[in-house]
Amino acid sequence: MNEEESQYVVVTDIRMPFLSMVVFMIKWAVASIPAFIILSIIAAVLMMLLGGMLSGMGRF
Repeated sequence: MNEEESQYVVVTDIRMPFLSMVVFMIKWAVASIPAFIILSIIAAVLMMLLGGMLSGMGRF
């Protein structure tokens, strides 16, 4: 598809019932819990590695 043939779309409004939006936001919040746990584990491992390297440098 050429640039001349492409069409641009702009979304201006999304109609969604309030109850559906609440359910969607609850699912979104529940789905973020495992992501937070995984990111916390990754951060803890990085901090342990960084702390081990930096504490070993002070013993010389």
